[in-house]
Amino acid sequence: EKTEAAAVLGSTADAGGGSGRRNCGSGYFTLKFAELLGNLPLKLHFSILVCYTYLNMGKYSIFTFGMREWRYKMERKDSHKREETIVGRNAVWEALRSGRAIDSIIVARGNRTGAVAPILAKAREKGIAIKEADARKLDFMCGGAVHQGVVAVAAAHAYANMEDIFDLAHKREEPPFVIVADELEDPQNLGALLRTAECAGVHGVIIPRRRAAGLTYAVGKASAGAVEYVPVVRVANIAATLEDLKKRGLWIYGADMDGEAWCQCDLKGPVALVVGNEGSGISRLVKEKCDVMLSLPMQGKISSLNASVAAGVIMYEIARQRLGIRAK
Repeated sequence: EKTEAAAVLGSTADAGGGSGRRNCGSGYFTLKFAELLGNLPLKLHFSILVCYTYLNMGKYSIFTFGMREWRYKMERKDSHKREETIVGRNAVWEALRSGRAIDSIIVARGNRTGAVAPILAKAREKGIAIKEADARKLDFMCGGAVHQGVVAVAAAHAYANMEDIFDLAHKREEPPFVIVADELEDPQNLGALLRTAECAGVHGVIIPRRRAAGLTYAVGKASAGAVEYVPVVRVANIAATLEDLKKRGLWIYGADMDGEAWCQCDLKGPVALVVGNEGSGISRLVKEKCDVMLSLPMQGKISSLNASVAAGVIMYEIARQRLGIRAK
């Protein structure tokens, strides 16, 4: 009777064009499982047979579906890493030489001499941010690939320069409308801000080179394609950049909890809106460079809005005034 039950199991696995063998990996596994069943007490045969048949009902079995989902997620994760990171000294050097858009260079802590030195010099020449990280972090970023202590993070789009912003404003025959993100760290926030900026008619966004999110692929995805249309300029010093914008005739407005009501200021002229860090807001030196601080009324128990949301409200107030739309 035990031998007969094992034979039934084997025939069940073979049913449907060999689906049991396909899902389990090989006919050998099925036969070994049948032999194991033959050595078990008879009263357990039926329960095991039902479970085995249920879990191997063709290509949509639980095992097959679970493995397919896991493999799909891992392939997407790995392809994203391959797309975003450039690994190894030679690969990074050639990427820099070719002019490819690079967001940042990450080197292993203490690894700034030898063959890495020319790479870092080239990155400084191009104004690319250089960061240090533990070797284990580099291992994780590269998925185990040999990185030789240096990794480049590719940018989702090439950075612009300041003149690109003013050229766009001149082309549209509009007064310059600029957003300045002061150490905005969350890629989702920066992406959302870029998306709203593009829709509101902003001519360009300025971000700092350090301690802030750059144009990574996460930012590009969150922007829903806005990185293709909004010039993004990366600068070494935000405070000095605001002084330069003032010389070009722009008024500097900061988004802050303590300021004038956002809708009671004339925002139709050349403006730059400064948005601060998610946690600490606008830094002290940058705040001192602002001409006017704008605030939004807070009626609930939460003391602040998400940075990109607050910026979006003020951006659309600027757009409303420029378009001459009046509330009824």
